[in-house]
Amino acid sequence: MQRQILVFDADDTLWENNVLFERVVHDYLEWLAHPTLDRAALREVLDDVERATIAVHGYGSASFLNSLHVCFERLQRRAATDAERAEITRLAAALVDHEVELMPGVAAALAQLATRHELLLLTKGQAEEQQRKIDASGLAHHFRSTHIVAEKVPATYRELVAEQRLAADVTWMIGNSPRSDILAARAAGLRAVFIPHPYTWSLEEQEIDPADRGVLHLARFPELLEHF
Repeated sequence: MQRQILVFDADDTLWENNVLFERVVHDYLEWLAHPTLDRAALREVLDDVERATIAVHGYGSASFLNSLHVCFERLQRRAATDAERAEITRLAAALVDHEVELMPGVAAALAQLATRHELLLLTKGQAEEQQRKIDASGLAHHFRSTHIVAEKVPATYRELVAEQRLAADVTWMIGNSPRSDILAARAAGLRAVFIPHPYTWSLEEQEIDPADRGVLHLARFPELLEHF
């Protein structure tokens, strides 16, 4: 088998992440108990707030907490009281220093893949927060290099290719996010492996062309061993 360059996403590809945020969102919306808007409408407001917050503060739990505060004030049309702000912070506390839970089969599959190919890690978010998860995962030794970036757009992948001197025709981006893992990598000329996750963040969803032969669709992480 020809040696390939496998670039891995981290959150919701190697370990669980968004399900933690979804649990907080569920509790937050229950606590809001808005008198006129249903859960779907409330989630749309929160999504809009998150888009705006990310543009200023980036990704991560601190940015998300800020979004919860802003969303409350937008919906209630007033500033939160000290008690309400404390409750929002309490609801989001589970996102800080949580235990890293690897996806099924990840550790064993990575160990085998590392003997056959060059592995890199590319994750977006707040640097200290992402590094904590990388360290806690016990997977860092499998990767030739790790990269924490503010955003994953086509330019991010082009910079990675140039910096690491990668050959695009043997480089694959592996992840669960259609928008930032698959489509952005494809736009930069890389191949991609899409491994969907049931709790992929709604803001990362985007349609993948089923006719794109540069994208390999797998159901589970260990299936990588059948192709690489």
